[in-house]
Amino acid sequence: MKTVKLQTIILQAFLLLPPLLADAADKLTLKDTIDRALANSPQLKTAAHDSLIARENVELSRSSYLPRVDLQAGYTNLLDPQAIKMPTGSFETQDASFPYASLGIYQTVYDFGRRERRSEQASLQESAVKSGFSAARQDVALAAIQTYYAILQSQHLLDTARDEVAQREQHLKIATSLFEEGVTTRNDLLQAEVKLSSSRLKLLALQNRQKNSWLVLNNLIGQPPEFRADLVEDTLPLPVNSSIPGVGARDEITAQKTVISANEAAVKESRTEFFPELFVKGSVDYLKNDKVVEQTMYGITIGLKVNLFDGMASTTRQRQAVKQLEKEKERLREMEAGYRIELQSARNDLEVAAERIEIANKAISQSEENLRINSDRYKAQVGTATDVVDAQTLLSQTRSDYYQALFDLQVAKARVKRATGEL
Repeated sequence: MKTVKLQTIILQAFLLLPPLLADAADKLTLKDTIDRALANSPQLKTAAHDSLIARENVELSRSSYLPRVDLQAGYTNLLDPQAIKMPTGSFETQDASFPYASLGIYQTVYDFGRRERRSEQASLQESAVKSGFSAARQDVALAAIQTYYAILQSQHLLDTARDEVAQREQHLKIATSLFEEGVTTRNDLLQAEVKLSSSRLKLLALQNRQKNSWLVLNNLIGQPPEFRADLVEDTLPLPVNSSIPGVGARDEITAQKTVISANEAAVKESRTEFFPELFVKGSVDYLKNDKVVEQTMYGITIGLKVNLFDGMASTTRQRQAVKQLEKEKERLREMEAGYRIELQSARNDLEVAAERIEIANKAISQSEENLRINSDRYKAQVGTATDVVDAQTLLSQTRSDYYQALFDLQVAKARVKRATGEL
């Protein structure tokens, strides 16, 4: 008998285990949400490829320090072989058909810093791309936080709306009872029915809003559209640098300053186009010719190469580089001004949201008492149905204002962190 009971207990435990594990798995914290968003974001996956491309550009710029090796080979068939005229006649100096091959090694010895500037540009551009990737990560994290709290907010607003529907239904019952007793007019009954319908419509709108928010969140965290979880009401800590006026820690600012440095290197490189290049070239040339003794020629050249005229292309490239540098500097000033406004706006919202929470919290207690008084007055027929409906609306509004402010505070914290580069 005891064995049967033990087996029953074990069986029940196994039956209860999956739901318990499912509940545990369906808990989603803010950190989990951000981590999943960062791991599954298509935007970040694209940005990661940009980083790899920038790395390859660095390797490409370094290739100019290595020698260039060219191999060429072919077969030539002449209509008439080359010949030399002599007083006694002419004789051929070249076979009519012959194979040939050429191996050349070219190495730049000195180019007035052109290669150094190109390598510097590539390295700086890689750094800018990395900073841009960090900025993109923060954008994805902010989007995840905003959507996360939007769902939590909608859940509380849904609870408020359901409570309002329940209040309207209760009021409709009371209005119906009083109307049937002949105490009130049909107007009270109609008003109660219309207000109940309005509350139900608002509930439907909030439910749809929550579904859409889940679609956005699931897309961010790489889950199917139907995925649902219990969101844990985590709170963000206050930003460390919330009192610092500057936005220099933002990755976008760092990236833009690096882009400016890269453009400064581009300007320096454009100036080297006007200077010569010192080079060394070694070659091995083979041409099959039975008429000569040496068919393979070995040679080495030390030379100086300079462009005398290229249709003003070098001058135009230099002007372009200077204008591009001026453009990037102006963009930096624009970014700094915009981010300062963004930071100040987020700080203002943070301060106001904290005040709104305190005010709305007090207003909820006052609204609840107001509804109780007006409901009692209506039941006692010393108050009107309009007073009750208005009190219900006021209570729902104050509760909505409270939850709006509560989650606006968390989003404002995230926005301040994003504006200061802390997120």
